Amino acid sequence: MASGTKKKASSKKAVRSARNSVVTRRGFPWGTVIAVVAVVALAAVVVTYYLVQSAPRRALAEWAPTDSNKDPSLQLTGIVTAAYKGSVHVLPTERVAYDHTPPIGGPHDGYWAACNGIVYPKAVRNENMVHALEHGTVWITYNPDQIKGDALTKLSSKVQGKPYTMMSPYPGLDKPISLQSWGHQLKLDSADDQRIDEFITALRTNPNTTPEVGASCDALGPGAFDPDNPPPFDPTPPGPDAKPMDYQGSQGTQQDTAGAPMPSTTGTP
Repeated sequence: MASGTKKKASSKKAVRSARNSVVTRRGFPWGTVIAVVAVVALAAVVVTYYLVQSAPRRALAEWAPTDSNKDPSLQLTGIVTAAYKGSVHVLPTERVAYDHTPPIGGPHDGYWAACNGIVYPKAVRNENMVHALEHGTVWITYNPDQIKGDALTKLSSKVQGKPYTMMSPYPGLDKPISLQSWGHQLKLDSADDQRIDEFITALRTNPNTTPEVGASCDALGPGAFDPDNPPPFDPTPPGPDAKPMDYQGSQGTQQDTAGAPMPSTTGTP
């Protein structure tokens, strides 16, 4: 019996030894572990990239006007607001003594500036630009002595091809950048400021802040407003004959000409 027991014990030891030998030969499955870690890391990178890329879109969506938040721009640090009566027109030869620089509302020319995603290379007459604001446009202005190169390119990309958006230099501007919509203004130092996109999202064609939302932004051509040859900006202070902010409108403007209403594709000018 002892001899049989010894043989059994010896046999068990041999089996365990063989198993250990197999495990030793196989080694630790490093390749599998590395592959799993790589897949997990790649998944983490993809998820992180998605979250980073989608975060600005989610954040901007919060700046869109809603029934419960009709003017989200009021939450922007530095926003300036004012109330103006719409549809008060002056003649092409008349100037308005605006109460903000650049202006954000008030009497304006009977012809609006083209505002269908156009970047004007030169400064344009205030009175035409204000009329575009009345249609729901956001107007980006910049000091040409301060905004150049990459900053100018970045600003232009926010306007080009975007409806109800326009941009122009504004000589003598007291800040590098100033954003305007009807009754709203925000002045900034950098083209990288996230408030630019938030301002645009909150106010472009906002029906709660725009007197004539949806009115045309198309150019009317020579004799009215030609975007290829727009009325130039006048840098001199308005004279004593300039129309005040409470002006009620000039006789002979388009709004007063019987039988010759201002053309518009989606609303009154």
